[in-house]
Amino acid sequence: MKIAILLFERMAAQDAVGPYEVFRCVPGWELEFVGKRAGEVRCEGGLGLLVDRALDQVSEADAVVVPGGRGSDVLLDDEAVLAWLREIDATTKWTISVCTGALLLGAAGLLEGKRATSNWQALEELPKYGAEPVGGRWVEDGKTITAAGVTAGIDMALHLAGREAGREVAQAVQLGIEYDPDPPFDSGSPEKAPTAVVQAVAAASRANRA
Repeated sequence: MKIAILLFERMAAQDAVGPYEVFRCVPGWELEFVGKRAGEVRCEGGLGLLVDRALDQVSEADAVVVPGGRGSDVLLDDEAVLAWLREIDATTKWTISVCTGALLLGAAGLLEGKRATSNWQALEELPKYGAEPVGGRWVEDGKTITAAGVTAGIDMALHLAGREAGREVAQAVQLGIEYDPDPPFDSGSPEKAPTAVVQAVAAASRANRA
């Protein structure tokens, strides 16, 4: 498997790094980071990641991973990125998004008629791209896999590792990275979090997008 992971300014780092950490542990899988130009991009919060190759240097892949984050809003009207997504999708076995990366797939016309998920605050935007929003940590529809917000990318990646490399390999990867979540609070979804917390997070998100 050759996997291309899209990077861009002000993306959510975990959207890319979570799946990367799983995929890099699968024997024989190759990964590269791609973007509008080679070099450093700065994620939300300032973390730097390096783009290996520019989009025009990558025309095919077995899988493509599209992260989300605040910077994805700008790319919704970036025809160079959207055209590349359509081009690479024509070659992939799997086309994948994490969080609001689903909106980029939608803007590229790749979610029409598909079931999909995204960050809980972006689910209502999916229908305008012809997608049916559904819940869950990840949704597989044909060759398209969309993951919910940020950490859901790890769950999605383990699912794909199991689909492609087998259950035992995926289990070995999970153990190797010691992915055994046991959070101190049960507030990881809007259905579980206190109402005041949900409202505060939604308000902060709106303010950051303004």
